[in-house]
Amino acid sequence: MNINIDYQSRVPIYEQVVLEIEKMVALGVLNPGEQISSIRDLACELGINPNTVKKAYDILENKNIIVSKSTKGSFIADDVTGAKEAKVESIIKEIKTKIEELENIGMSKEEIKKRLKI
Repeated sequence: MNINIDYQSRVPIYEQVVLEIEKMVALGVLNPGEQISSIRDLACELGINPNTVKKAYDILENKNIIVSKSTKGSFIADDVTGAKEAKVESIIKEIKTKIEELENIGMSKEEIKKRLKI
């Protein structure tokens, strides 16, 4: 897997791993049923502690993006449409929050639209 980690970022590394894998699933780089790197292999590849990768994989499993099969490894879940939709909703929520912040400092919706060229 080609995961980019910014070691200078304030975003925790495990969270960056989660975001990168979510992005690859959403873009279709990782497909349902596809096996992903083992915890140990990914940790070695990224030069990070295996516990960090384990934490990221646990979060991805809780979000139903990956499934772990004992002795076989971790795989992209067969149905990731819910995960994609959840990601879209999360991004839309962030955008709405930012629009509210702009409105709170006095910008009108029309001015925001004009600035965003929507």
